[in-house]
Amino acid sequence: MNARVFRDTYGVPQLQAGDPLALVYLQGVNAARDRAWQIELERRRCLGTSAAFLGPEAAGWDVFARQARLADTAQRCFESLDVETREWVSAYVDGVNHALPGGALRAPEFTQTGLTLEKWEPWTPLGIWLAVHILFAGFPSKLWRTHVAEQLGESSLDLFTSEGPHGAGSNGWLIPGTHTASGQAIVAGDPHRYVESPGVYQQIRLTCPEYDVFGLAVPGIPGLAHFGHTGSVAWSITNAMADYQDLYFEQLRPTASGVEALGPDGWKPATVHTEVVEVAGADPLSVEVTETERGPIIQPGISLRYPPRVTGRLGFEAAYRLLQATSVADVDAAFDKWVEPVNVVLAADTAGGLLHRTAGVVPRRPRENMLRVVPAWEAEHQWEGWQAPMPRADVDGPVVMANARELAASLGVEFAAPHRANRIRELVNARDDWSVDDMPDIHRDTYLGSAGSVLDLLTGLDDLSTRAVALRTELFAWDRHMDATSTTASSYAAIRKALVSRITDHFSMLENADVTEIFAPWMDPLTHVSFALENLLATDLIPQVNVRWLAREALEEVAANSPRPPWGETHQLTPLHALRGSVFAPGEERFDLELSGDHHCVMSTSSLPGLTDLCVRASAARYAWDLADRSASGWVVPLGASGVLGDPHHHDQLRLWLRGVLTPADGAVVREDTEFTSVVEGLGTVRISEAVPARDLDLVHEWVTAERASYWGMGALSREEIARTYEFLDSVPTHHVYVVRLDELPVALLQTYDPQADPAGEAYDIEPGDLGVHLLIAPGHPRPGFTGQLVGALGRFIFGVLGHPRIVVEPDIRNTAAIARFHRSGFVLGPQSKITYPDGATKIAQFAFLSR
Repeated sequence: MNARVFRDTYGVPQLQAGDPLALVYLQGVNAARDRAWQIELERRRCLGTSAAFLGPEAAGWDVFARQARLADTAQRCFESLDVETREWVSAYVDGVNHALPGGALRAPEFTQTGLTLEKWEPWTPLGIWLAVHILFAGFPSKLWRTHVAEQLGESSLDLFTSEGPHGAGSNGWLIPGTHTASGQAIVAGDPHRYVESPGVYQQIRLTCPEYDVFGLAVPGIPGLAHFGHTGSVAWSITNAMADYQDLYFEQLRPTASGVEALGPDGWKPATVHTEVVEVAGADPLSVEVTETERGPIIQPGISLRYPPRVTGRLGFEAAYRLLQATSVADVDAAFDKWVEPVNVVLAADTAGGLLHRTAGVVPRRPRENMLRVVPAWEAEHQWEGWQAPMPRADVDGPVVMANARELAASLGVEFAAPHRANRIRELVNARDDWSVDDMPDIHRDTYLGSAGSVLDLLTGLDDLSTRAVALRTELFAWDRHMDATSTTASSYAAIRKALVSRITDHFSMLENADVTEIFAPWMDPLTHVSFALENLLATDLIPQVNVRWLAREALEEVAANSPRPPWGETHQLTPLHALRGSVFAPGEERFDLELSGDHHCVMSTSSLPGLTDLCVRASAARYAWDLADRSASGWVVPLGASGVLGDPHHHDQLRLWLRGVLTPADGAVVREDTEFTSVVEGLGTVRISEAVPARDLDLVHEWVTAERASYWGMGALSREEIARTYEFLDSVPTHHVYVVRLDELPVALLQTYDPQADPAGEAYDIEPGDLGVHLLIAPGHPRPGFTGQLVGALGRFIFGVLGHPRIVVEPDIRNTAAIARFHRSGFVLGPQSKITYPDGATKIAQFAFLSR
């Protein structure tokens, strides 16, 4: 199978290679080309070095990343991987390192920030995974609950229980064949996250002889860990809302040799060292990194204990095995190796197998650990092994997962309100002839199940103004759908916003909690009132707050400012970008990003009621996997396949996403061919195109067996042997062959290679993005200056089109003519080194380099 990149109408990559390692290398290359800024930013966030180019805003995160030991934990987890998975992850990183310099050339953020590239370490993907997911379990909420109990008393510990979406959430549903028109299952849903630019999910297809799978990848991470379809089995996940990270109050004391921390067994040594966080435009920060037996100190006097730090495992073995799955049993076995974050899994296969389980690692410890910060020195708060077995359930009808307190109830303390789950369950059980084409009807449902908690307060209010009575009548007749075109939905949202603001005024004592910068968003009373509104309206723990009176005031306020604009006029998508950049490039057509939905709708588009209607959290992707006909499956992401501003595929799916429409996951594709044309004054038109072994074999055979090509070492090979050689080069993503034409006459053969995957790479110090080159000039009459002009054109191709920063050549030291030609063309001579080839042959090479 040849190594190829195909793309569909929306630029979605479909990668093909001859084996899993070649394929995952190609996935790394693709991530670097399409998402260079995004993946390098996430790598720097893992290392705690993002403030060095983002400035003071990023310093809080960097301090946390250093103190939480994210990079060190990632290294530990990488070292504990089995050999096969470690090799697979390393191949992905090799692909990233090879292509990242070229990808960075296309991404304007590198120029804007002055960010320079560094070589990725083999463990980098694990570090990115940790950085993306370390806050998923919401451990900062324990700081909040502890703060509430200190200020309001122990009885208020659960006062702000929101069962709401301030953590990560998702929808997912499995419709078995008993409820579909085809008789085969459908797996569908949409993960809810902050909508970032570029997006957190990348649509991709990965094909090699061992497997053929499409799904949603996380850029910077190999494989398809969360959502995929292999043809015979499909799977999806949602956040289980499990609690698996603990915070401990620590007592520390200095000693002659360092620091000790008080634990259940007395004073024990803690490790301490100092690191420096560089901050663009500000003074560097000195950060003390302390770790006790519980874990690293991430807030003065408070340590964090989290499973990957304890076990040295992150679960990457599951990601590789999922690609090879052909049945529900395979998916089930793969998820047995999952660690973090803890998920609920749905899967179905073409043989009728169905799966509904949780996956991940959750410690056994007292419930109090799950609620608040606990004393490190009290023995009862120690971890006592792991929850086992993890909850699972039989599937005897449609199954819904929407972060609610259901299958994973024993694993956590705070879950999503049941409104989304109940609404999806109502919809899927309403019929038994579902098809994958019907899934958008569920995805874009806008019924707001939580509206009653606010509307019920308006019942029985006396002495209202005429306008308030009219507005209340309108609201009571409303169908409770948060449609972008609805002015009534807008009025409801305005009343809720005004009510939240008024209730928050009663909790001023909770403001200004003493926490480090990164945890401040979790300590905001307005945020907690917004998401705990249903609970606060029903509780008897705040008798001093007359919520009905506040509801009256809110109703009168909104009525006085009626009519309201449609909901979509204020409820607009606001994708997050590290530089606060726009979705639209200068000169591009702009359009409104108005949205239907709300945070408790199936079409979950979350704003922060009480502060703004703008939406920052919504579906980071939508998918519908068809087990009857994989080619009928669909998907969509908020922006597009490319992370490069101004690229045609940067946000070409945005309009479809706003409307809740899916695109074909298996649409028509075209091969991504690399071709370059340049008019060279005094020489002619140079065209460089990829060689096709079957088409170009006669030409290649004639050239490489000619006497002048003796240093290529192929003169004694038969036509069939040369054919096999170039078919092999065509099958690997690390080596490429091009035919160079001058005025459409073939004049040279250009072969390129990644030195990481070539014996030449063992003989010199590789720099990220290096591209090895072999150049064979065709037989013919010599022309003065021809080689120099041709090399100049090749340099523009390699530097400008392929994007590599340095060309590497390694002619035999006996080939003095070639060495002289390269030197005249601007190459800098490097070391003379011995290269040993797989067949045992050797040569002494003169390395030479040409930099961009």
